[in-house]
Amino acid sequence: MAIILKKRKRKLGIRMGRRGSRETSLLRPRYVSKIPPCTFTCPAGTDIRGYLTYISQSKDYKRSNEESLKEAWYILTDKNPLPAVCGRVCPHPCENECNRKAKDNPVSINSVERFIGDYGIKNKLPLKRINEASYIEKVAVIGSGPSGLSCAYQLARRGYGVTMFESFDKPGGMLRYGIPVYRLPDDILDAEINTICELGVEIKCNVQVGKDILLDDMKKWYAAVYVAIGAHKGLNLNIPGEDAINVLTGAEYLHKVNKGEKVAIGNKVVVIGGGNSAIDAARVSKRLGAAVTILYRRTKKEMPAIEHEIVSAEEEGIVFELLSAPIEIIKDSNNLATGIKCIRMELGAPDSSGRATPQPVSGSEFVIDATMIIPSISQSPVFTGLEELKNEKGWITVDDRCQTTATGVFAGGDVTNQLGLVTEAIGLGRKAAEAIDVFLKPQETTEKTQPVTVIRHDKMNLNYYATLPRVEATGLTIEERVSNFDEVALTISHEQVIEETKRCMSCGQCFDCDNCYSYCSDNAVKKLPKGQHYEFHLETCQGCKKCAEECPCGFVDMN
Repeated sequence: MAIILKKRKRKLGIRMGRRGSRETSLLRPRYVSKIPPCTFTCPAGTDIRGYLTYISQSKDYKRSNEESLKEAWYILTDKNPLPAVCGRVCPHPCENECNRKAKDNPVSINSVERFIGDYGIKNKLPLKRINEASYIEKVAVIGSGPSGLSCAYQLARRGYGVTMFESFDKPGGMLRYGIPVYRLPDDILDAEINTICELGVEIKCNVQVGKDILLDDMKKWYAAVYVAIGAHKGLNLNIPGEDAINVLTGAEYLHKVNKGEKVAIGNKVVVIGGGNSAIDAARVSKRLGAAVTILYRRTKKEMPAIEHEIVSAEEEGIVFELLSAPIEIIKDSNNLATGIKCIRMELGAPDSSGRATPQPVSGSEFVIDATMIIPSISQSPVFTGLEELKNEKGWITVDDRCQTTATGVFAGGDVTNQLGLVTEAIGLGRKAAEAIDVFLKPQETTEKTQPVTVIRHDKMNLNYYATLPRVEATGLTIEERVSNFDEVALTISHEQVIEETKRCMSCGQCFDCDNCYSYCSDNAVKKLPKGQHYEFHLETCQGCKKCAEECPCGFVDMN
């Protein structure tokens, strides 16, 4: 459970509050579970508090370590079937919103998730079904990236037969072909994909829609189709000389390297862009022995890449040429790029994204020598065989149920112009699966959507929580990192996991600290059996508010 500061016992009837004399009011307390900001922020919708507290409260409930970790894995995989993957590649926006930041440092949610994911792989834990029955309806999923895998998993566990169609040699999409193995090893990805397949999901690779199978046929053969083809085509710079032989987009370059192809990059690589793919391409090139420069037209502050990845790139000796933009690729007579002509930029007024608009500085041109140039500015989908779904902007239009303009055809992930995190793709895949389930099995529901209340630190009593050091994952040294493609970050230990989960403050959910019971001088709080918490006897309550004031986690409301 959350570690709180011990307080001295009180005698019955003696009220020892921190806010002065006794008050009475017409307000009465009630216990209300609230959503913690970590879960509210998680694009995959993971019950983060749930799996953290299940581990931290193991001793209180006399659970074994194995039982706790197993159940934590099931809580985690209820929404996200790829915890070991996300524990490595997600930039953990949940930690940015963690209420613990107001006390000391956020909980290392990502590190704990990674450990639990690895535990599931090591112990070959099977994913749970929601419905043991099997439906006759079959669903096709086009694309086996995170969104497609998530949708397939959620449909399979509901009882649908699912067949996935993948145009590449192996499943995984951008997880396999867009993220370097030093961040996400193949064996981790393979293990979690195999676990999904064990639910009965079939994956057919090297199948190109429009060539090997038609969308019209899929509509006939399957009750529904989910399109999750991602955005694998790198965008061009649209500057002179870009047709040089040794110019590859970041998407092309990473795909080739991850596939095991040898790419002749020479000894001077220039990467253009400030996103995660640009950083990945640069760090890969460094490991292949080149001196690397990243060219970005804004400052480091505006770079959309994960901050940790930017820092890691700097540590590895990658040069950042900021406030600089390419204007021409210089070629020789053999159509080989030998350098890139650039111009200095200065920041002007903010654009629609809120970032300052870069403006060229007249007369500031300069040249950077290069043996390989890698534009990595953005990506778009490839619609071969799916042209009928493409809108005028080059994406797929969907409604709030992930339905396209074609009946029975759904879409989600990057292809719907939602280029973002892996967890966002996973969340959209789950949303689509739920929509497909309703589409195939319409059911009347009388349940009303309850308003979501997110508990923030100013509605909690942080004084009761002990200050505790955050567990930080370790990794390879800089010298080790740049010399090979070994995984750079290491998984924390089980002991560290236990200590870190104790830092979770169980925001918005009772953890049986006894404060409301101890502070009540009206005998209005009754202790229930372990795990059922407490209940109020309002007939004796005088509305003094002390239970709400002294509740560490904000579980008590006054109404």
